[in-house]
Amino acid sequence: MAYDPENIFAKILRGKMPAHKVYEDDEVFSFMDIFPQARGHTLVIPKTEAENFFDISTDWAAKLIGKTQVVAKAVRAALEPDGILIAQFNGAAAGQTVFHIHYHIIPRWEGAGLPGHGHTVRADDEELAALAAEIKAKLGGA
Repeated sequence: MAYDPENIFAKILRGKMPAHKVYEDDEVFSFMDIFPQARGHTLVIPKTEAENFFDISTDWAAKLIGKTQVVAKAVRAALEPDGILIAQFNGAAAGQTVFHIHYHIIPRWEGAGLPGHGHTVRADDEELAALAAEIKAKLGGA
């Protein structure tokens, strides 16, 4: 499959679709997942066209995972979960639903279930905005 520049994340990068921004620089854009698997579910996408892990250059992959770590540390500091799941899917058979490479940062709490990827309800925009602000506050100038 060839990269589709009309995918939802490409539209978010171009400002054609809204997002609750957590972090942005010249290389990545991070925002709240509107169908979160857990409170604070955050996404990190690169500002390059790549469908999945196998399409992205090694240099871009390194940038993406490095910035994912920066955002994940802020999520952890803001929400104080018991753990954090970092996930990245490659292809529909693996669960990928948006074909622009991205990482999921999913806070986890002991005893809390985890609904399947793509099997949740849309979150409230006010709650997402508040969570984004909490996480941004912990970025510390990053």
